[in-house]
Amino acid sequence: MTTYLAVEIGGVEPETGAPAADRLVSGAPTFRTWSLDEAEGGLYAGLWEATPGKWKIAYDEWEYFSILFGYSVVTADDGETFHLRAGDRMILKPGFKGTWEVIETTRKDYVIRL
Repeated sequence: MTTYLAVEIGGVEPETGAPAADRLVSGAPTFRTWSLDEAEGGLYAGLWEATPGKWKIAYDEWEYFSILFGYSVVTADDGETFHLRAGDRMILKPGFKGTWEVIETTRKDYVIRL
């Protein structure tokens, strides 16, 4: 068993997707997700990328992420706004609700715990 993993997407086929129609606020964003690892207990790691658009988000899981490139704005339902660019990091916890708006195509690496 290997006890390490380089975070590289070469050779990994991304899954594609988009926000559910009932969550879409504006634009026509598309997603690419490179799932790199998963562990028992609901732990996931990989990279995610989205094109411009805005959609509603509601977290049931805990997520840490780091923005690799692009520009996005996450706005909590209470109005607090987070402008995210390369090098910015954030943790979203279960119960977080708001919107995610991609201004410039954004890629992040992430670790999610269900």
